[in-house]
Amino acid sequence: MKQQPCQVKAFAILLALLLVANSWAATPTSTPQLPDPGSVGMTKEQQEELGRQAMAEVYKQMPVLSDSSPQTQYIRQVGKRLTDVIPQENSWPFEFHVIPQKDINAFALPGGPMFVNVGSIVAAENEAELAGVMAHEMAHVYMQHSAKQASKAQWTSLLGALGGLFGNSTVGSLARLGIQFGAGTLMMKYSRSDEAQADAVGAVIMYKAGYDPRALANFFEKLEKEGGGGGPQFLSDHPNPGNRQSAINQQVSAWPSKNYAKDNQGFVRAKEQASAVKTYSGQEIADGAKQGRWAKQNKQNGVIPANLPATPQETAAETPSSISFPQIEPSREAKQLQHSAFTILYPANWRVFGDQQSSVTIAPEAGVGERAIAYGVVVGGAQDRTAGELDQATADLVQTLQRSNPGLRVSGNLQHIRVNGQPGRSVSLVGASPLQQDGQSLRERDWLVTVVRPQGGLLYLVFIAPERDFGQLQPTYGRMLDSLQLQ
Repeated sequence: MKQQPCQVKAFAILLALLLVANSWAATPTSTPQLPDPGSVGMTKEQQEELGRQAMAEVYKQMPVLSDSSPQTQYIRQVGKRLTDVIPQENSWPFEFHVIPQKDINAFALPGGPMFVNVGSIVAAENEAELAGVMAHEMAHVYMQHSAKQASKAQWTSLLGALGGLFGNSTVGSLARLGIQFGAGTLMMKYSRSDEAQADAVGAVIMYKAGYDPRALANFFEKLEKEGGGGGPQFLSDHPNPGNRQSAINQQVSAWPSKNYAKDNQGFVRAKEQASAVKTYSGQEIADGAKQGRWAKQNKQNGVIPANLPATPQETAAETPSSISFPQIEPSREAKQLQHSAFTILYPANWRVFGDQQSSVTIAPEAGVGERAIAYGVVVGGAQDRTAGELDQATADLVQTLQRSNPGLRVSGNLQHIRVNGQPGRSVSLVGASPLQQDGQSLRERDWLVTVVRPQGGLLYLVFIAPERDFGQLQPTYGRMLDSLQLQ
């Protein structure tokens, strides 16, 4: 009996030693490293050039603050802290700009240009949250997600605003990278796996730069809980790959502890100054883009970088002016467009705009401007759709159009049709035409037709005209649809 206390004591010591040993084994000792971004079919120079093309479009379609503004200077300071931790061999010529938009959002283009909304600065509770948003976007560039998008689909469409000319060659090239303009913003079409990878890589960038990576998870979680006030727009562009917050927190828990950066006066001052900036809603920016307002304003303010690609000379007004029907009346004589995905007959006095390997616009020249189409047909495609998914695919297209054009609404029911023997769907929408009368936009009618291609993938057509003229054009539109042959 006298030996029991010694045995108990010995057991307790042994147990304590085991616990200490286990705790040592569980203590993180490995500093996280950035992964190999892999290789893609596009060269670094090609990605940078496409990023510049997209950047030129941004300055035409959105207001941008000057490089000397306090907001831009602050964002560049945070951006430099993040880029400094990326190995030179895998880095890009990152640059940072600010858009005076009240919605919470940010996007980075191939090659490194990044744009951060003023709304993101105002919404962040600390610098780490803002750095997390930027690191997430930088991770997309680092992993070359846009270039990898190009190899996923041979023919991907841009489904932007109906007020925009879909088929220009620059926009067609950007569409193949999943870069879409509409609703006063630029949308990057990333998969959920891309988003999960950007979260993981962005967390590593934050950690190496001295920011707490959990702030990224906290920011996303806050937006999801708030719902309104910009959250849906940001989250629609950054879909949750599933368990986003827990995945980031679990990833970080395996890393060595660190004294993370605290907020500084620079962040406090930047947030106060950002709150005083005149900002615009997405709809206001979209409306201004249709009117050519931002291109003129950015040029007048001298904010457009000198090294951007020159934009093509305008062959028409930015938006069509008042047009009478005889100016766009289709001839009975027809021409044939031979596209890689389809053939179609169209009026001989109309033109084909766009890349014939991508989406195209077929329209009368008088009814088309650089940024607007009042009459004509847009033909585009989407991949990986079957007949069984046609209803959902059509609903998705309608929702995309409505996000780009908040005033657009469905008129009537979805109809089941056949297009040259293939299953199709038909739905009418109404919205605002770029044409005006007495200072008011005319009512526009848009007829959306979707059809499954024989080898898979979706083809869509949008027939466009002001309501007053749609009846006269409907026979022409019907003949065009009847002539459609899918490849």
